[in-house]
Amino acid sequence: MTRIAVIGAGITGVTTASSLMDRGYDVTLFDRNRYAAMQTSFANGGQLSASNAEIWNRWSTVFKGMKWMMTRGAPLLVNPKPSWHKYSWMAEFVGSIPQYRASTVETTRMAIAARGLLREKAERHGFDFDCENRGILHIYTNKSEFDHATEVNKLLAEGGLERRAVAPEEVHQIEPALNGEFYGGYYTESDFTGDIHRYTTGLAKSIEAGGAALRFGTDVDMLSADKNEVRLTWSRNNESQTESFDGIVVCAGVGSRTIAAQLGDRVNVYPVKGYSITVRLDDEESQRAAPWISLLDDEAKVVTSRLGKNRFRIAGTAEFNGYNLDIRDDRIRPLIKWCERFFPGVSTEHAIPWAGLRPMMPNMMPKVGRGVRDRVFYNTGHGHLGWTLSAVTAEMVAEIVAKSRTVNGSRGASVSAPATLRTQGAV
Repeated sequence: MTRIAVIGAGITGVTTASSLMDRGYDVTLFDRNRYAAMQTSFANGGQLSASNAEIWNRWSTVFKGMKWMMTRGAPLLVNPKPSWHKYSWMAEFVGSIPQYRASTVETTRMAIAARGLLREKAERHGFDFDCENRGILHIYTNKSEFDHATEVNKLLAEGGLERRAVAPEEVHQIEPALNGEFYGGYYTESDFTGDIHRYTTGLAKSIEAGGAALRFGTDVDMLSADKNEVRLTWSRNNESQTESFDGIVVCAGVGSRTIAAQLGDRVNVYPVKGYSITVRLDDEESQRAAPWISLLDDEAKVVTSRLGKNRFRIAGTAEFNGYNLDIRDDRIRPLIKWCERFFPGVSTEHAIPWAGLRPMMPNMMPKVGRGVRDRVFYNTGHGHLGWTLSAVTAEMVAEIVAKSRTVNGSRGASVSAPATLRTQGAV
C-alpha cells in the first residue's frame, strides 16, 4: 500500500489525511502537539462562511493598515519593526491587488463546494461539532460599509452564492438579541457554524480507528525527497527515528514555510495573528441574551458563533507581528467591549482569551499542489478561511496525489486552487 506522510494535524492536515485514506492510502499524520487542533484550529470564529470569501488584496486594506499602525486596539495592526519576510510579503500582497476580483470569485466557489464535503465527512465518521445551521448575518452601522458589501455581493453571486440584503428592521427580526441601530445587513441562509476543535479532534479519532498512524507530540527534524522516496526523521522524548514514505503532504500552517525550504520550495506564508474570546454562558440570563445567529461586523472585523447552549465565541482582528503568540489585553479588550455593546445582557465575567496564527499567502489563495521535487505536495496557506475551505482543498490535493506519476505512474500537473476549480468545476 502507498504510504503518505501528512505534516500538521490542524483542520487542513486532518481533513487531508481523511481524503487520502478515502482513496486507499496508508496515512501517517505528524504533529508536534500531543493532540490534534491545538494551534490555529483551536478556537477560531467558528464560521463556515462562503459569505466571507472576499480576499483582502485591496488598496483600502493597505491604507487602513497604514492609518491604524499606531492604534493598539485597531482591527488591523502592523508592527512597524523591520522584517524582510513581512515587507517582502506585503510587497507581494500589493502586487496581487489586480487579482482581487478573480480570486474572490474563485474563493467563493471553493467555499460553497467545501460546505457539503465538510458535512458529509462529519456524518460519515459520526461525530458532533456543535453545528448550527442558522445562516450568517453581516451587519453594517454605516452606508459606506453597506455600499461596499453591495459591490462584493456581485462577486459572491458570480461565484454561485445566494446572499440577500436586509433592511434595519429585518436585522433585528433575524437576530432579536442584537442591540443597536443598523444601516442594514446581508444574510446568507446557507452558511453555518461549528466548533473547529471538536470537528478536527473528532475526525482525527475516527481516522485513527480506521488505520491512520498518528505521530503526535513529535518534532520533524529532517526531510528529504527524491524520485524514489521521501525520508522523514522525527523525534519524541529524546528518541529519533527515520521512516520512508511514497509521498508527503505539507499542511503545517505557519510552519509550512520552513518545511518547504527544506524541500526546495518557496511557500511564502506569513503568520497573521487573530484573537478570540469564548464567553461562558453560565446563567440563564446570558443564555437568553446571547445570539444564535452567527454575525459578522465588517467594520469592526468581528465574527461570532454560538457553540451550543453554554458558549459564545467572538473573534477578530489581524495582527502582523511575526511568530508571536502573546495574548495582548489591548487586542482582547475590543472583543469584550463589542460583546457588551451589542449584547448587554451577556455576562463577560468569564471570557476566555485565545490567539492563533493564520497562515496567509500574499495573494490570499491557499497553496494546493505539487512541489518542485517528486513526491512532495502542499495544502496550506488558507489564511482566515482555513475552516471554511479545508474540506475542498483536502479533496483537491488528494486528487493531485492520486494523479501524480510519483504515486501511480501517471503524469499529474501541479495546480493552484483556482485553476483546479476552473478545470473540475465545483468539487
